[in-house]
Amino acid sequence: MLLSAPALAAPLAGEAGGSRSGLFNRRYCEIISVSRSGLRAVATVYNTIGFNDCPAAAWTGIDKKAATTQLGADGIDLNGPRYWLIDGIAGKGISATGKTIAVNGITMAERATLDLSLTQVMGGKPLYTPTEVKRDTVFTFRAGKPVFELTDPDGHVYRMQSYSQIVNTTQTLDDLAGLGTRLKLPRGWTYATHVLSKDEDLVATGVAHVLQDDFLNTYQRLPAKQ
Repeated sequence: MLLSAPALAAPLAGEAGGSRSGLFNRRYCEIISVSRSGLRAVATVYNTIGFNDCPAAAWTGIDKKAATTQLGADGIDLNGPRYWLIDGIAGKGISATGKTIAVNGITMAERATLDLSLTQVMGGKPLYTPTEVKRDTVFTFRAGKPVFELTDPDGHVYRMQSYSQIVNTTQTLDDLAGLGTRLKLPRGWTYATHVLSKDEDLVATGVAHVLQDDFLNTYQRLPAKQ
């Protein structure tokens, strides 16, 4: 079976200007379609945001073989359910104008793509390893809300953009403050949380650097401090 790259949490259209707000702790799901081309592969991300909250019965009822055929792919990954830790998204390009599909009655749209090696496709992507995701987005984190961050040995900070119920099916927002004690962090990595004192935007212009932890929670790299 083909395995896709990690969860990409790619944004939406659905409102004027390809933007949306009020997403904090809102449920969504993604289908990641993988198509091979020579020694490489392309993963296309379809996301429910802007359409629905990923109805549980319909999501668990997806037939992966039938969905793979429907999408004309070599394999798919069902990435969800997930919950946003951002408050708002603004997108353009593919992040705002992707084509719409419906799988087992769940409507979603194309939001991002990434290039993969066949090694990544067949073996998956190691945890705590950044993947380049092609998208143009602004993620807004609101003042007064908690943020959860990983820092690598080189000082790069990755902020959690969504938490997952794929590995831990009962994980909630309240569990994230103590998550650091349950993560198997690589040597030199740290996990921390704090509450924002002001609104912050996390901008991806063409490419976002995204990784996952042991529970498949997804993080995006913050820009380096000047």
